[in-house]
Amino acid sequence: MILYLSRIHFPVTTLGPGRRIGIWFQGCSIHCTGCVSSDTWVTRKNRVSIDEVTTVITTWLNDAEGITISGGEPFDQPEALEELLRKIRSKTSIDILVYSGHTFENILHFVEKFDGLIDALISDPYVEGVLQTLALRGSDNQRLHCLTELGKKRFNQFERTLVPSDKTLDIMFEEDGAIWLAGIPRRDDMRLLKTILATEGHQIVTTQDDRSTKRSNS
Repeated sequence: MILYLSRIHFPVTTLGPGRRIGIWFQGCSIHCTGCVSSDTWVTRKNRVSIDEVTTVITTWLNDAEGITISGGEPFDQPEALEELLRKIRSKTSIDILVYSGHTFENILHFVEKFDGLIDALISDPYVEGVLQTLALRGSDNQRLHCLTELGKKRFNQFERTLVPSDKTLDIMFEEDGAIWLAGIPRRDDMRLLKTILATEGHQIVTTQDDRSTKRSNS
């Protein structure tokens, strides 16, 4: 089976406890206003086999403390998501956190079908006008669901407000010179980054920019 993949990376330290494998699905039907990952909206891009993905992440499993699956929107590819989860579960017992912009009620039938495959789920769309005060969430309407005993053990600690020591972003450097950020930025962090870099004579374009163009190409 194939899935559409944005990227995979290890380690990620901003999307759950410990050093985690990050898997980002490509393609999203939700298009939240203010999304910082609008580069992942475009569908049917970066087609890979699930076996390819599991081969790559297997090399990291001995050092990983958890896996986070995000996007894009993982539940827009439910069959691929299920097969990937089953293959991961056959290789490791570390926790799996999945992010979804769908409401929990709308994906409940998948969650029940995936019984035991997902330890924790953060559901609901990002809402730009809602406060951001809760750990691991971009807006406070988003809900954390601990679905297994392991999920409760690992993620109950995040049912709390943000504290200054919470790490916001990991910075990643690719071999081709590209730089990208993983995590959940605080409000206006990306615009502040642009302003700071501009004072040093640098110009950047972030994935919060030109969302209308990305939407029309989805």
